[in-house]
Amino acid sequence: MNQIIEQLKGGLIVSCQAYPGEPLRHPETMAQMAMAAEIGGASAIRCQGLADIAAIKGQVKIPVIGIWKEGDEGVYITPTLRHARCCMAAGADIIALDATRRPRPDGLTYAQTVKALHQDGAIVMADCGSVGDARQAVEAGSDIISTTLSGYTGERPKTDGPDFALLKSMVAEFPNMPVFCEGRIHTPDQLTEVMNCGAWAAVVGTAITHPTSITSWFKARLNR
Repeated sequence: MNQIIEQLKGGLIVSCQAYPGEPLRHPETMAQMAMAAEIGGASAIRCQGLADIAAIKGQVKIPVIGIWKEGDEGVYITPTLRHARCCMAAGADIIALDATRRPRPDGLTYAQTVKALHQDGAIVMADCGSVGDARQAVEAGSDIISTTLSGYTGERPKTDGPDFALLKSMVAEFPNMPVFCEGRIHTPDQLTEVMNCGAWAAVVGTAITHPTSITSWFKARLNR
């Protein structure tokens, strides 16, 4: 197994992303956020966009998982081989991409994309939305599979917290694969349960690095 993947076992990966139009959407700001997460004990950083990948890679010592979002529907997380290669060039140690069975914008299959990236020397993380996606990802030779897209592709309902059922199914069916849990991990208790379900590592974003959402949670509680 790749040494980078091995060192992430049992670790907390922090996603540092800001949405378009938000005050924190700036590469230097995201790099500072990533540095703070590293000091706090993050084992890796997940980030979006070439400028953010490059800025963060230059400031942290831990691995960087890079994605490039383009669009807001269908396959838009690192949707093409070109996007993935650009993430590599920007410095990402691991390339995460949409691993669903939906058509990809460049016409390549997911398997063709993974094969090309492996020939380039990339580590590929498969963002899945169902067990079916995970099966395709494993068959294609992905290095990591993740629950990232659960609730966003129409195959599974969007759970309030992590999709524990999907996580357990993926861990059970692919016991020899690193299975990451990503998506709606909002509390330390949920993180503990995720790891108890057998996750190789957990990705937490909003609850750590998105102050707008965190503030809204507290405000909603006041309004009750």
